[in-house]
Amino acid sequence: MKKKIIHFIFNLGRGGAETMMVRVIKELPEYEQVVVTLFPMNHFGAELQCDRLICLNLSSLFSLPFAIFKFRRLIKKEQPDLVHTHLFWPTVIARFAVPKKIPLITTIHAFVASSVEYKFKRIRYLDKLSYRFRKSIIIVVAKGALAEYFSFLHLKPYKAYALYTFVDINRFNTNKPVIKPVSDTFRVISVGAIRTQKNYEWSIKAFEQLKNENIELHIYGVGPLEQSTRALIEATGAKVVLKGEVRDIENIIPQYDLYLMSSSFEGFSLSVLEAMAMEMPLLLSDIPSFREQCEDTAMYFSLQEEAALPAALLQLSKMPKAALTAMATRAKQRVVENFTLPKHMEGLRKIYAAALVAE
Repeated sequence: MKKKIIHFIFNLGRGGAETMMVRVIKELPEYEQVVVTLFPMNHFGAELQCDRLICLNLSSLFSLPFAIFKFRRLIKKEQPDLVHTHLFWPTVIARFAVPKKIPLITTIHAFVASSVEYKFKRIRYLDKLSYRFRKSIIIVVAKGALAEYFSFLHLKPYKAYALYTFVDINRFNTNKPVIKPVSDTFRVISVGAIRTQKNYEWSIKAFEQLKNENIELHIYGVGPLEQSTRALIEATGAKVVLKGEVRDIENIIPQYDLYLMSSSFEGFSLSVLEAMAMEMPLLLSDIPSFREQCEDTAMYFSLQEEAALPAALLQLSKMPKAALTAMATRAKQRVVENFTLPKHMEGLRKIYAAALVAE
């Protein structure tokens, strides 16, 4: 009889944490798998290959105590062998709801010290309170983020692992034929949900300074800041286009000359890993997670100097193609050596096995 895992996440919007969870589930046929969400959004459809999908249908986050009750009742009904949570609210709920006899694993997807939500005292308090109530096994997607989580929240580690996010090399195969648009324009792409952490405002203001240059940015993604981002583009006249959400991003990325991310903070960016796997030259904000992820295979710009990004864009747009290609090749090699799906699954299976034995 298969062991049963409940994967608990906020919703199934197409973000990095959600994409990673959906891909992992597909690789674990040896388990019965139930996915539980707080809210009904689902952008994955048939991509999600679980045994059951259950939504708690919260009216809002103000109903947190009710969510704890509902999840506890669900645990009693499902009788899982293991619960694996992703993101803040499912983690807090599970720590108060899951009996101590059931192993509880939590994946932290961000460097919490720079995360917007952790700037609020109530968020830090709830995380600390819930962890002290029920110490979950912690998985963090970057080594730097692992130490930071416990030091920032002043918590004593129980069981904790650093397990890198991965990219599916087979999907992002650069041997596929690509038809690039015929254009003299230096085409730049960013991929990611339009929300605070992605810091698209910084990119748009940089492109405002490059209006007289033959450089253009296309942003792929949707999110809560889409309307204000569109208004900023119109107000500045920057050569930036919002392209919406697409399913075949692996066919789109290679049509561009440069991959740009101006995030103010990240966990371990799946979209950047995908760009690395497709041998794209990278221009990234100088934040700890990007440095750990890419090391010397990318160019970085400071978020402390407004002139840094436009200067870097101008420099790269005039760089010989061979130099850009060499940088991109190093990035692809780093992915192959460190951030593949098999490496991630090997580590995750060991963590699951150890947790189930301890039970």
